[in-house]
Amino acid sequence: GNAATFGLSSNQLTVLLCMAGLGCCIAMAMPTVHIVSLCSDRGYGVGVGARMLSVMLFFGVLSRLGFGLISDRIGGLRTILIGSTLQGIALTFYLFAESLPGLFAVSVLFGLFQGGIVPCYALIVREYFPGAEAGIRLGIVISATVVGMAIGGWISGVIYDWTSSYSVAFIHGIVWNCANFLVILFLLYRASSYSNNHRVANA
Repeated sequence: GNAATFGLSSNQLTVLLCMAGLGCCIAMAMPTVHIVSLCSDRGYGVGVGARMLSVMLFFGVLSRLGFGLISDRIGGLRTILIGSTLQGIALTFYLFAESLPGLFAVSVLFGLFQGGIVPCYALIVREYFPGAEAGIRLGIVISATVVGMAIGGWISGVIYDWTSSYSVAFIHGIVWNCANFLVILFLLYRASSYSNNHRVANA
């Protein structure tokens, strides 16, 4: 495939992938950066928060392996769509998880759901850009995900300072997660309509 698969130029596809990366990582940063503070805020203590973060990151490693197997079969775009949907569900669960077991359970789910998203961008770049451009394109897209993590962690703290509640910060993350979902859905829609038109033209 190439960028024309979507009826887009290479630069347009790069911009859309950067927007997707920014969206998923602003959302992803919220629990990753603030789970220790959230546990402290709810009276469970920093030590419990650190254990919860460790559990989340451990399941994130498993997630990378699992999503790798899935993406080998269905491709990077569809895998991100699944990951984005699941990450959005986990972020929503955080809004309702009050008890310590509930928070641990959601953190396990969040780790499992988010860990495999970012590596899929490398697959997408390799699939839709020429090999000679893959390095620079991937560098740009991964930089967008890093910026997203930085902004997400910071803005969640700002929102907490304004509202004295992490709920608004989670809702903010969910909105960005939806933006990621919509960009990926748009690309899949463009790819399927392009292949249908191509099939009709060649018939």
